[in-house]
Amino acid sequence: MRIDKENYYLDIAQTVLERSTCLRRCYGAIIVQHDEIVSTGYNGAPRGRMNCADLNYCTREEMNIPSGQRYELCRSVHAEANAIISAARSEVLGSTLYMVCRDPKTGELIPNSTSCSMCRRLIINAGISRIVIRDTPTEYRVVDVQKEWVEEDDSLPPKIRR
Repeated sequence: MRIDKENYYLDIAQTVLERSTCLRRCYGAIIVQHDEIVSTGYNGAPRGRMNCADLNYCTREEMNIPSGQRYELCRSVHAEANAIISAARSEVLGSTLYMVCRDPKTGELIPNSTSCSMCRRLIINAGISRIVIRDTPTEYRVVDVQKEWVEEDDSLPPKIRR
C-alpha cells in the first residue's frame, strides 16, 4: 500500500531531525511548496558555535526549566526557524511546514508537540499556510496558521482577544 503524501513528508522531516544536536528535544522541519521541498531545518546551535550534544551540557536542563519556558537560555536555533532562514520568502508564501519531534533520551516521538511562540511568529510572518505535526508514526495534526494562530491569537489575554 502506498504511503499518503502527508506521512511521506513527515518521514523526511523525521530523517532531518536526526541532525538535531539538542539534548532535550530533537525537531526536524521541512517546508514544501507545490509538492517540492523548499528547505529543511533541525534544532541546533548557530553555525560556528559549540552545540549541546558536543558540550554534553544544556543550560535549561541544568536549571530544571520546564519544557516551553525560558527559551532565551537555549543555545539552539529551532528547526522551524532554520527551515525559514534557508528559504526565500517567495518560495515559502502559502507553503506547508512539516514537523516531527523526538525525545533524544528515549527515541520516542513526542505527541502533541508544537511550535514555540517565537517560531509561531516567524511562521506567520513567513507566510506559511499550514503546519503538519506528527504525533505517532502514522497520525498527525494539521494547523491552519491563519485560523488557529492569527485569528485565535493565544499571545493575548482572553479579555483582549477578538
